[in-house]
Amino acid sequence: MKKLRNHLIGVDQGEVAIVSDYDDGGEMWTGTGQRERRRHVRFAEAFRTAPAVQCTVAMWDVADGTNQRGDVAAESVTGEGFELVFRTWSDTRIARLRVRWMAIGELAHADDWSV
Repeated sequence: MKKLRNHLIGVDQGEVAIVSDYDDGGEMWTGTGQRERRRHVRFAEAFRTAPAVQCTVAMWDVADGTNQRGDVAAESVTGEGFELVFRTWSDTRIARLRVRWMAIGELAHADDWSV
């Protein structure tokens, strides 16, 4: 459990189009096997410490005739941002994918200071 130590709590959110491979025949649409796409997301304002980040698929356009396989995650989370990661595998073909994210954490406080 993440415990927040002050009353200044920030919530930042956004949406990222992480795959758009149908138009140009990219690997998520034409490839097979393990595939991965990463995008760096920068928060609008820095958090005091690494926030809790939740990611969810907002839209996906997947080929019919194959299983729909996907994994979306936030990795390398810091107070400034994180890596949004989408992975698929086997014969899954992804034409387009959009991911929504939300970060919740402590903001800097005027009483924060170091000696």
